[in-house]
This record gives sequence, C-alpha cells and structure tokens, in this order.
Amino acid sequence: MRTLRLSLISLLVVLAIVLATARATGAATKAEAPVADAGIERAIRHYRATTLQLRGTMGVPSRFPALGRVSPSRARTIWRHRADAAGRVFRHGPAHRLAWMCIHRYEGSWTDGGSPYYGGLQMDVGFQETYGRTLFAAKGTANHWSPLEQMWVAERAYRSGRGFYPWPNTARYCGLI
Repeated sequence: MRTLRLSLISLLVVLAIVLATARATGAATKAEAPVADAGIERAIRHYRATTLQLRGTMGVPSRFPALGRVSPSRARTIWRHRADAAGRVFRHGPAHRLAWMCIHRYEGSWTDGGSPYYGGLQMDVGFQETYGRTLFAAKGTANHWSPLEQMWVAERAYRSGRGFYPWPNTARYCGLI
C-alpha cells in the first residue's frame, strides 16, 4: 500500500511539473505574438489607405469585417486584394461614364482652371466641397483631379438625387434630360 501511495504521489508531482512547464511554455508563446517587419507594416498601411481613398472617391461605404488574429503577411495579402479590387472598380469608371464624357465634350478641358467653374465637367467650388470633399481638401479644385476622379464626384452627385441637372444645357444636348 505504501508503494502505491508513493507511486501515486510521485505521479502527481511529475504531472504538476509537466503542467507547470507546459503553462510556462504556452505563456511564452502567447507573449511572443508574430512581429511584422517594417516593410510588411508599411505595405499594410499603403494598401489600406489606397483602398479607403478609392472607395471614398467612388462614394462606396468602407466597412470591412475585422481581420481578427491573422499573421501580418496574411493581413498584407487581404489588404492588397481589397486595394486591387477597389482599383479595378475605380478604373472601370462610374456607371454613367459615357454620359459624363458627352457632358465633358460640351463643357471644357479636364484641366480648365477658369473661375468660377473648374475641370472638365465645370464644377463650382460648392459642388466640389459637397461631393468631393476629400479630393478638394487633398488636391484643390477639380482642374487638379484626374478625369476619373471628376467623373466619380459627378456620379456621387447623380446618386444623391441631383441627376444630370447641375449641367442643364449640356445634358439636354446629350439627351440625358
């Protein structure tokens, strides 16, 4: 009986040592979360900013599900795919791209800086501040924006309910109203 008791006690001591070692190893592993190098972190910031900027210009909501606990390289891949997708949609152009091109044909040069109307779609400052707030803050008036950025801002105005009415004469010439 005494040997059984000693065996049981020694087994419990060994089990306690194994558990204590496992906990210490597990705690050390949890404390050592994967560390991203500066290049990966910089890439994540770049892809995230690009995605949010393009989606903001297009007037698309920018809510994404949380990434949770993923490795930094996986997070970089996810944000790169999101940036690529946003870039494809942006380059494809707005739904009414041909209509904006027709309006542009009757309006002015994409770089027309003549006050009070700017850009290829002749947008005034109030229009630019309302529908292209981030572009206006970052780049100034519409004559400094790319043609696609100007069309996306006009598309945002169209989607808000204004339609083609900010360009009444040229929209009539194009058969839009």
